[in-house]
Amino acid sequence: MAITAADVKALRERTGAGMMDCKKALVETDGDVDKAVEYLRKKGAALAEKKSGRSTNDGLIEAYIHPGSRLGVLVELNCETDFVAKTDDFKNLARDLAMQVAATNPLAVSREDIPAEILERERDIFITQAKNEGKPDNIVEKIVQGKIDKFCAENALLDQNYVKDPNKTIKELITDTIAKLGENISVRRFVRFQLGEE
Repeated sequence: MAITAADVKALRERTGAGMMDCKKALVETDGDVDKAVEYLRKKGAALAEKKSGRSTNDGLIEAYIHPGSRLGVLVELNCETDFVAKTDDFKNLARDLAMQVAATNPLAVSREDIPAEILERERDIFITQAKNEGKPDNIVEKIVQGKIDKFCAENALLDQNYVKDPNKTIKELITDTIAKLGENISVRRFVRFQLGEE
């Protein structure tokens, strides 16, 4: 199948990937645009995995104040160079992450960062709930583990579904940006302030 410049342009507008990457993806998938998008996402994930060991000592701190000035968020987003930190794609990612924190109030950046005492408290609650529902002991642990996984997915920023596109996690959003910009990106920390709350 002949790949036209219009096909390449359309895929590039949809994914933000480079022209040559788009052309290669279309060639690899016989011109199927949906498969080409998936091909580019997989390639981006592989690229992000390769870059994950690189240090991220540059970046920016993004501030988001929700309309009405009763809620504010600061997010530190890091990358490898100040060149990437100054790009619109990086700045937009930082803003989207700050808005995500404002909307969802996560407990930590990653699942590993959720304090052990909070997970233990939740585990105790889930065990009690399962036993109160009369669940057999042999499946209580499976039920509890499923609920802990769900709790982490809702409370770890990287595992959360992206509020602007619930079919994508925050980790996938960052991976897509890594693939587009060609540098490792990491969320270092965030803080969320709400008027009247400690």
